[in-house]
Amino acid sequence: MSTSNAEEVEGSSVDQVILDAARECVAEFGVKRTTLVEVARRAGVSRPTVYRRWPDTRALIGDLLTRELRETVAHADIRGADGRTKVVRTIVASAAAVRNNPLFQKIFRTDTDLLLTYIVDRLGRSQHELVAVFTAYIAAGQADGSIRAGDPVQLATMLLLIVQSAVQSAQIVADALPGAALDTELAIAIDGYLRPISGDTK
Repeated sequence: MSTSNAEEVEGSSVDQVILDAARECVAEFGVKRTTLVEVARRAGVSRPTVYRRWPDTRALIGDLLTRELRETVAHADIRGADGRTKVVRTIVASAAAVRNNPLFQKIFRTDTDLLLTYIVDRLGRSQHELVAVFTAYIAAGQADGSIRAGDPVQLATMLLLIVQSAVQSAQIVADALPGAALDTELAIAIDGYLRPISGDTK
């Protein structure tokens, strides 16, 4: 391994250690009480090491949330599926994983203003990445005939709105729509939204 490659691997490893420490802090304290100083202490690195990578806590938390969402999407079982099935499985599995993720549960309970930033003011990087994943699957589904015609980015963005609502409001409807039932109804809703309309052409 070359020196530059070794440094890159080492840097990536340090990043993951810091993100792991940030995850522990958020799970224990919430976002507002998480500081880069405490993250550095838990990660066993110097404060400058953290500051060189992230200028502030919000930037670090943003990357942490992106990593968490990437992992949930990566675990969706989409083997051998057509485009529409890939979208449905990915969204339903990811939504369930987020609902049951201790980190997101903590944020839902204690840091609603952070959620409002991404719901009302702007899309975060993790949301942009989800839209990109959905867009790719939708384009593939349109090519194989399993998804209706339409702008893939617009369809993907609408799906983001649907899944955000399903995740963020799950707790308040849990008595009427518990987890398994929510997964079933979400799958039906997404499948129906994407299903080809009579007269569609590839």
